Amino acid sequence: MAGSSEGVGDKELPPILEQRCILQSEALSQYIMETSVYPREPEALRELRQMTATDLRNVMATGPDEMQFLSMLLKLMNAKKTLEIGVFTGYSLLATALSLPHDGEIIAIDTNRKNFELGLPFFENAGVAHKVDFREGLALPILNELTKEEKYKGWFDFVFVDADKSNYMNYHERVVEMVRVGGIIGYDNTLWNGSVVAEAMAERPFPWYIMESRDAILEFNAYLAADSRVEICHLSIADGLTLCRRLR
Repeated sequence: MAGSSEGVGDKELPPILEQRCILQSEALSQYIMETSVYPREPEALRELRQMTATDLRNVMATGPDEMQFLSMLLKLMNAKKTLEIGVFTGYSLLATALSLPHDGEIIAIDTNRKNFELGLPFFENAGVAHKVDFREGLALPILNELTKEEKYKGWFDFVFVDADKSNYMNYHERVVEMVRVGGIIGYDNTLWNGSVVAEAMAERPFPWYIMESRDAILEFNAYLAADSRVEICHLSIADGLTLCRRLR
């Protein structure tokens, strides 16, 4: 779900199932995991996922089915330079690092280095820690600094955003100029646990941390749909994933 601690504050998130999926059938979701995802999951990713699942904040980890999809996408794109906003313990970041060539480069941004360092041994054991340039701090100021450098205009092949939902539009306005034409930006949680259609699901209660950001997700989805700079594809994988391909 939310891959960053930005915007969460000191509130304790409730323990949840290791995997969240918009699919209404838990059995079908489990079938996908056990048949197609877990058997192909690299050992380092499996170990990091299992470690992260013991954390009460595991709600912030990206789903393994989603990362299996994105890993294949990165390889099909021959991606080499990526940006990740929202890291937590680094499950999605490790999946990306494993998908890039040896000389691949990832700039990873999060407010909490301690969370990243929980996962760092898994990067080191997998031999991919050298690919990661971790930047600690609020994403917007760091992005503002990156946009001032000519080097980063159209530089990234892929950007993955999984941080505080209230800033998704602000992130988009910056990274859309930083990804190359034809490059991809991925936004996680764009179905937000199904709450985007909460009015039609009145019988299903949603926890505070879902409803707190629901309006921001609704606004962002409408905003992307109207953005002529990108071609979009809204996927119902995990908690919703929107891919944007930069057109100009």
